[in-house]
Amino acid sequence: MQSQLDSRLNCGLETLAITLSTQQKNCLINYLLLIEKWNKSYNLTAIKKPEDMLVLHLLDSLSIAPFLEGEYFVDVGTGAGLPGIPLAIALPEQQFTLLDTNSKKTRFLLQVKAELALDNVQVVKARAEDFTPLKKFDGVLSRAFTSLREMLVYTQALCAEQGSFYAMKGLYPEKELRDLPKGFNVKACYTLAVPDLEGERHLVVIQAN
Repeated sequence: MQSQLDSRLNCGLETLAITLSTQQKNCLINYLLLIEKWNKSYNLTAIKKPEDMLVLHLLDSLSIAPFLEGEYFVDVGTGAGLPGIPLAIALPEQQFTLLDTNSKKTRFLLQVKAELALDNVQVVKARAEDFTPLKKFDGVLSRAFTSLREMLVYTQALCAEQGSFYAMKGLYPEKELRDLPKGFNVKACYTLAVPDLEGERHLVVIQAN
């Protein structure tokens, strides 16, 4: 199992043109195994098989790494730490705050932070609209959190003046884009090519006017 995961991860990273050290790769696999272990009692994800998690969680999360700009990021509604944990492993110079209201999931994330020695990760149990960071973030990340409109309404106070909102979506969210609140515009929309993942994936980048 371990060797199969290693091989598939290497192939996926090569396709994404992401270069990681052996230590970083091992860290990603160990994170995957922690999800599998804790999932039995904490219901972290509906995906049960590690080989499926590798594609649907790890590679999917890492696919947005080339598009992130800045140093400080918050992952809202992070759940099991997606995309925040894989990005924190791949981008050790950046800082990631993982935000979720579910106490079981934040306990899991604290365990992941400790076991994997992720010094660039902070875990916060709070609602996005109630969280007041010491410093606003260069990027607000969202993966299956809510609609674009609600994401912006709930998280706009977290984003620095020149920061961006990064929303991971499946199909191109044409209707949601038409429904953006006033004062926001789409900076870019990228089609993500996630290795071995069927179906469309997009990253929408939004900024305040």
